[in-house]
Amino acid sequence: MIRSKSYIATPPGATIREQLNDRGMSQKEFAARMDLSEKHVSKLINGEVQLTPEVSMRLETVLGIPASFWNNLEAIYREKLLKVKAENAMDEDEAIAQCFPYSEMAKCGWIKETRNSKEKVVYLRQFFGVVRLALLGNEQITKIACRRLAISEKSDLALMAWAQEARIQAREIQTSPIDIQGLIASIPEIRKMTVMDPEEFCPKVKKTLENCGIALVFLPHLKGSFLQGATFLDGNKIVVGLTVRGKDADKFWFSLFHELAHIVLGHIGKTNGTTDQDENDANTWSEDTLIDPTEFETFIQRKDYSESNVLAFANEQKIAPGIVVGRMQRKGMIKYNELNNLKVQYEIAV
Repeated sequence: MIRSKSYIATPPGATIREQLNDRGMSQKEFAARMDLSEKHVSKLINGEVQLTPEVSMRLETVLGIPASFWNNLEAIYREKLLKVKAENAMDEDEAIAQCFPYSEMAKCGWIKETRNSKEKVVYLRQFFGVVRLALLGNEQITKIACRRLAISEKSDLALMAWAQEARIQAREIQTSPIDIQGLIASIPEIRKMTVMDPEEFCPKVKKTLENCGIALVFLPHLKGSFLQGATFLDGNKIVVGLTVRGKDADKFWFSLFHELAHIVLGHIGKTNGTTDQDENDANTWSEDTLIDPTEFETFIQRKDYSESNVLAFANEQKIAPGIVVGRMQRKGMIKYNELNNLKVQYEIAV
């Protein structure tokens, strides 16, 4: 017997057990009379196997109750079983749905607006392409280059929603076959784009990555996701998603190169997600690719952090000066309120 709030599914085996008790017949004797194994009879009585039309005919002969009666009991049981499972799954998914930033997702146009909890579950299932939201805990479904996700954490669910929208938008982007070596060869070209305005570099960087089998998608930030970007495989392409609205240029480029690092260093597609070491390695790769570490060390040793010297070093590196300032602030070389006039904020349409 399986139950939910509204339904109880009782297998035909319960009626068979009553008949055997009324007749004082053991399951062993019943199995012999039915010409079935004791194991099969036990599963039949416990609802673990389906009561087939053939077994219904045997029951009619052995117990004297029409086969149609047993077939009807089985049909009712299977129908109730589906309803029980569906209702229990809905209850579980309603609890999960409450943890999603649903209103924010709807405001972004990713999903239909509704206040009905059951409708939210239906729309979220459709959005993620799963029959149950509980399945989002399966790494084979998420496959995001980040630490292992949990459907019990609001921040992880926000990240899953954000990445799913990136996946949906990326499916509209035509890319060449994945070419990691081509990406590595394109890194210097992408690095030069740091001195351009978004209107100029956005189409260029997107096209460059598309030629390497990578779809770049810009999305707004979802509150609570603590997310700068995400990278994952989707079919025959790699998806790189970045949050961009109101972002400092140095953070934007560091985030982009961090995600590209996951690709270059082979972190994507891992069953258990990335490790702390993977994330640290991606950070290091991003920093060293944007600013040559040897030349940055030489710059540090000069101990001249004036605006003119920073501009001169950025010009030597052929990168935006804000990237140098951001690195200096993170390294504690200057305070976070110093040289911010050299930093630029991007507003990229999403």
